[in-house]
Amino acid sequence: MIIGVDLGGTNIRAGLINNGKLLEERHYTLTDKDSLDRTLSQLTGAIAPLINAQVKGIGIGVPSVVDTEKGIVYNVVNIPSWKKVALKTILEETFHIPTFVNNDVNCFVLGEHLYGVAQDYANIVGLTLGTGLGAGIIIHNKLYNGRNCGAGEIGMLPYLDHTYEFYTSSDFFSTKHGTTAETAHNEALLKNATALDQWKEFGFHMGNLLKAVVYTYDPEMIVLGGSIAKAYSFFEEAMIDEFTACYYKESVRNIKIICSVSDNMSLLGAASLVNRSTD
Repeated sequence: MIIGVDLGGTNIRAGLINNGKLLEERHYTLTDKDSLDRTLSQLTGAIAPLINAQVKGIGIGVPSVVDTEKGIVYNVVNIPSWKKVALKTILEETFHIPTFVNNDVNCFVLGEHLYGVAQDYANIVGLTLGTGLGAGIIIHNKLYNGRNCGAGEIGMLPYLDHTYEFYTSSDFFSTKHGTTAETAHNEALLKNATALDQWKEFGFHMGNLLKAVVYTYDPEMIVLGGSIAKAYSFFEEAMIDEFTACYYKESVRNIKIICSVSDNMSLLGAASLVNRSTD
């Protein structure tokens, strides 16, 4: 058995996993984010109830740049107190169980590759759409971290007057339209014309993001996850219309674009870090 952990800026999820199946889960809201000690206490408190004699390792995904060898995380998104945290050492000293750390979106795409919609593909880009835009990359069936676990930060590339992340995350709705993605989704479900137009505009920007992915990685599949992907039906058409203007027509014809169908892929991918530690 393995414990998989998905640490976000708002929530902590920890799951007991056996052979790719989630057996038990703990879900907590992260509070006191200005205190390193308190947030670490919440994290260990989420993991502790899942510990048993059969647990052979802990895998954890964190929204940050990660030194994957030493298990150090840097400047964790939306957790101000986590500037430089030796997470692997802390958890191993607490639980006396081998621990492996990676970026949260890397864990997401790894989960999709091993257990989700991307199981039959060797070259994959996973995109998570939410508060920010994250990306993880599988090349020839292996997770690609880059030198500093920073590979795939497509959202930071310049786009229009800002970045891709600005136009394909919650910032697009809050800054450009004075609303939230959740509200826009709910209004679109009610066929509100303004909300539907907002999603079409969002889809246009997503189409350009997919072009950037294809020009950079030319994957077999792009998997979309995150809270905003739940509104896929409202931005799909505009996204595909813009994406098909991609210069590389063969790539457009051959690529698969699909949404994740499970909220557990990040947990499963994090757990898989334990078994893949010697890959």
